[in-house]
Amino acid sequence: MAIHSRRSMLAALAAAPFIQAQRAQRRNVLFISTDDLNNDLSCYGHPLVKTPNIDRIAAAGVRFDRAYCQLPLCSPSRTSLMTGLSPDSTRVYELRTHFRDTIPNVVTLSQHFHQNGYFAARVGKIYHYGNPGQIGTDGLDDKASWNQVVNPKGIDIQEESVLTNYTPQRGIGSSLSFYASPARDEEHTDGMVAEETIALMDKHRNEPFFLGAGFYRPHCPFIAPSKYFDQYPLESVGTVPYHPVEQEIGPKWAYFTTPPNWDLNEHQMREVRRAYYASIAFTDANVGRLLNALDRLGLAERTTVVFWSDHGYNLGEHGQWMKQSLWEPSARHPMLIGGAGVAAKGKACGRTVEALDLYPTLASVCGLTLPGHLQGASLEPLLRNPSSPWDRPAITQVRRGNEKRFVDGYSLRTERFRYSMWDEGREGEELYDYATDPREMRNLAREQGAHTQVQGQLAARLRAIIAERRLPRLPA
Repeated sequence: MAIHSRRSMLAALAAAPFIQAQRAQRRNVLFISTDDLNNDLSCYGHPLVKTPNIDRIAAAGVRFDRAYCQLPLCSPSRTSLMTGLSPDSTRVYELRTHFRDTIPNVVTLSQHFHQNGYFAARVGKIYHYGNPGQIGTDGLDDKASWNQVVNPKGIDIQEESVLTNYTPQRGIGSSLSFYASPARDEEHTDGMVAEETIALMDKHRNEPFFLGAGFYRPHCPFIAPSKYFDQYPLESVGTVPYHPVEQEIGPKWAYFTTPPNWDLNEHQMREVRRAYYASIAFTDANVGRLLNALDRLGLAERTTVVFWSDHGYNLGEHGQWMKQSLWEPSARHPMLIGGAGVAAKGKACGRTVEALDLYPTLASVCGLTLPGHLQGASLEPLLRNPSSPWDRPAITQVRRGNEKRFVDGYSLRTERFRYSMWDEGREGEELYDYATDPREMRNLAREQGAHTQVQGQLAARLRAIIAERRLPRLPA
């Protein structure tokens, strides 16, 4: 028995370098999230905002030009992305419900990687935190998803008392408020997110890792070091044209911001937009620190880099601000996948994709078996050829009202059209043709004519997908 044990031990020692080498060859995932970021990035063609580091991810992979969230509100959106399930399956529609209370046995994206031998950790906001009120806490985090978590808390929390706030009637986490901070990048929460993520990369560089770097910007309050404000002189920042007739394009449920523009004047709107752009520039600088660390540590060649936002953000379109609407700037969000496992480099993909697709995509790219409950589809064919055949629409939804009376709005986006219905059409419908109407100014659902058949087809398809996603395949 002793001889047998000694031989087993020697065999294990001999195999250890091989096993370690095999583990080191597995692809890592650097999972970069942002909060409330729309597509105002230079890699998406924005004429003013410059994001050279986010652009590096686009240059190393595929930029998805038509990527859409499941529900444009932080917790429902992030829950859907991390579980691979729609809000109707998770039953998370607001900022209080935790998905473990509704689907306790679901295996999340990072949990799936952890179960397959990866070190899984997050720094900052991946699941929902109240931003800024819960910064420095676990918020609505999920302990089963990670080996380790880090909750930075920077000087920006201390600077909230000196904000310029143009919507004082609203809570600070849902306000149009800003401050050009004199503090260094590293003193801010997002600077700390970058620093702590780099430390984890370094420590775990010899094993496969799934690292979530969750940045809090550009979510309000728009606090960023003053040098990023300096990049955008106020006279260079415009506003979105608005006319009161725009309040009549969709049904009343289509509008989140009332009164339109919250009665801000043009100068105030320009200041807010400038602060939002400064926050994007600060986010971009921190993304650059992460990418530089991958290069320095020799990890870039075997790391898949994902950059995403939980949803988009209105900046005055139709008089709307923030999120919680089915308009294009709110439902659409940036999504970039680059690095290891991405054959197409520097390519744009015009196919319609969803945040739900990230879970199966990353599992597939890293060679993991896909769990059976996933409702999205792997984007791996589009990472090889962004023009590959693809006929999957994107579904976005919102919920208006309260527990006593609520109205659900559902929207189906194809490469050309968006069809939306409120309370299954009883409270109104919308149809926009982006080939002729990119600003969503003409609601074809209110017209009889050539698009009636298209509307009927899209409505039937939307209803079928809703019904399917209300019946998730979950473990007992």
